[in-house]
Amino acid sequence: MDADTLADLFSAFGPVQARRMFGGCGIYADGLMFAIEVGGTIHLKADGRLAEELGARGSAPFSYVAKGQVRTMAGFWSVPEAALDDADDLAALARRALDVARTAAAAKSVKAARGRTSAAPEAGGEGVASARPAGRGPAAGRRPAKASARPRAAKPPRA
Repeated sequence: MDADTLADLFSAFGPVQARRMFGGCGIYADGLMFAIEVGGTIHLKADGRLAEELGARGSAPFSYVAKGQVRTMAGFWSVPEAALDDADDLAALARRALDVARTAAAAKSVKAARGRTSAAPEAGGEGVASARPAGRGPAAGRRPAKASARPRAAKPPRA
């Protein structure tokens, strides 16, 4: 499916962007991927509740073949046939899929933030935020720079 076809399908939902990827395309709204299109089939991002509803409407999870084995991604479900013919139904499902994408993005950013900060209080102090765990990163294992007794002269600008 081309970008114009996808834009027409989701016109009742709002503006979407299609980005080519892995033989299909990701479908984005508000900077978040909420659906994929592969082989002419659109799959919406789904959590447990939306997946259950889509399954009851005849949808199936996204699957593909890799190294001779069928792999299933339970996080994306095909759009029910009836929704492809009903712009309002598709828009409602797309809004729910976008909500799932927003929730996933928020959970991911919270998890990443937890990994970057240390809330353990130091002796007599408060928790300290740290960009990296101690002993990791490019400066790990280096000796501190020597304090110079005299300041360095500024280099002349390059011509």
